[in-house]
Amino acid sequence: MDIGRQLKQMRVRQGLTLEELASRSELTKGFLSQVERNLTSPSIATLHDILEALGSTLGEFFSQEEKESVVFRRNDFFVDEREDYTIHWIVPNTQKNEMEPILIEIPPKSESFRVDPHNGEEFGYCLEGVVTLRVGDAKYTIRKGETFYLKGREEHWLDNASGRTVKVLWISTPPVF
Repeated sequence: MDIGRQLKQMRVRQGLTLEELASRSELTKGFLSQVERNLTSPSIATLHDILEALGSTLGEFFSQEEKESVVFRRNDFFVDEREDYTIHWIVPNTQKNEMEPILIEIPPKSESFRVDPHNGEEFGYCLEGVVTLRVGDAKYTIRKGETFYLKGREEHWLDNASGRTVKVLWISTPPVF
């Protein structure tokens, strides 16, 4: 662990100068500069004082959080094949996120799962085929390259009355799938 570099990053993120941090931590500007450049190592007590001045703790500083994944490959996907449709969970563990994207394939003469009313929003993009979006009693035809956006206030689902498989990228916030 590069303690000096991490301390400097924390200080800079907070918009503090070395002088301001020195004043808050009751240490000298020269000493803090040496710590940030890894020319000297602070004692645990001194590191505690620096972190306290930065609004952090030893526990937070030394906890090694896993970096969140940004890119997901096909081998990261989970595929759930059902009788009437197939869901590709294209971002793993989305229940902890604010939105949940899926790729849904609906074979001819089938429909997706029905989504109960909820306090969220949904977006869809038709990648292949023609599908009918059912929202309550309303019906909307969506063709390849077209999108839908709705509030989750009413029960809704996708209906494929055509003779071709339909593929739709469907995103919900918060996660409901």
